[in-house]
Amino acid sequence: MAKMNVLVVGSGGREHALTWKIRQSPLVKDIFCAPGNAGTAMIAKNLDVEADDLGALAMFAAGNRIGLTVVGPEAPLCNGIADLFTSAGLPVFGPSLEAARLEGSKAFMKKVATAAGIPTPRYELHTDYEKAVAALERFPGGVVVKADGLAAGKGVVVCGSRDQAVAAIDRMLVRKEFGLAGATVVLEERIEGEEASILLFCAGENYRMIPSLQDHKRIGDGDTGPNTGGMGAYSPAPVVTPEILARIEREIIRPAVSEMLGLGTPYKGLLYAGVMITAEGPKLLEFNCRFGDPECQPIVMRLKSDIVPVMLACAEGKLEDDLRLEWDPRAAVCVVMAAGGYPGEYAKGKLIGGLDEAGAAENAMVFHAGTRLTKEGVVTNGGRVLGVTAMGATVRDAVDTAYKEVGKIHWEGAVWRKDIAKKALSR
Repeated sequence: MAKMNVLVVGSGGREHALTWKIRQSPLVKDIFCAPGNAGTAMIAKNLDVEADDLGALAMFAAGNRIGLTVVGPEAPLCNGIADLFTSAGLPVFGPSLEAARLEGSKAFMKKVATAAGIPTPRYELHTDYEKAVAALERFPGGVVVKADGLAAGKGVVVCGSRDQAVAAIDRMLVRKEFGLAGATVVLEERIEGEEASILLFCAGENYRMIPSLQDHKRIGDGDTGPNTGGMGAYSPAPVVTPEILARIEREIIRPAVSEMLGLGTPYKGLLYAGVMITAEGPKLLEFNCRFGDPECQPIVMRLKSDIVPVMLACAEGKLEDDLRLEWDPRAAVCVVMAAGGYPGEYAKGKLIGGLDEAGAAENAMVFHAGTRLTKEGVVTNGGRVLGVTAMGATVRDAVDTAYKEVGKIHWEGAVWRKDIAKKALSR
């Protein structure tokens, strides 16, 4: 079989991790990243094409014999990149526009969950400010206010008071801070428990589960401060016991896959379920239509199998029974290093030191996210800058190694959480 060219769409830590893993495949010749970052530039060819320029991406893929396109971010998927590529006969790893609505519309996700009998927090949909505020009376135990559409991870407000909920509704429906994404709001009952991330490679009817993860959304230690795109992740998550995982697959994953098939929109690609483990059992909080960032980083570190055959199988909708995935039994932990001020305003262009020293460590990888290569060296170019990821016999070992490598890296204003995987360690 002739080696293929692969195109990876995106520029974050997830895309560097995917490129790094794809690079290990004997099936692959050249890898292109659009637009990529300083990390991908070292192992692939970066393109001056943005991830949302679907037409330019399709033209490049068609003109450069791309045998597989792997889409990292949610926006291109929710804008129909998979449909465009499929119609042009270009294999693509990622769901169709209709299937990607599981992430692109929280209202659609809730309707699918309800129709499939999936346990999920009680909710209401609203487009009118006055009616939404009045509806808060029906959520005496607390409420989560969500923008229906994509809001770069910032459209979910876990409200600690009625005033906070009113303010969140005002931001979405009156001030229109999220534009069309906030034209419909989802009011959801606030539930207690511990969150976990459950991912799977999906090819319509068949799928392969990925080991459990837990991510850290808030900027500050102890889950304080505003939400971010993610400040760290680890796998496996001890909160997901074998019994809990069996329930998640039986009560959430299988029904969702079947419901999408029944709707005539089979899910093909990476499906990500955000689940709350409550006293009553697992409840679905959200679906994402792609790898998480930074959840992807521990996954690719633990995956011993070639990732390309399973991605091709998903793209073709033919995940055969004999395709098995082998996982490293060790734990993996990712600590995100961010620019000071993130997720608010932050400076760019800060020279990063210590990358070579940290990158040479055994059982560790420094995945680039918001970075750019200049004549002076690698500089910061985003809010989340690096994802320092390490393996260990236990979560404790992996945590210790990751933070040891974090300590070798420095730039002006760098910040990171000091408590990644604390919940696992406290068990």
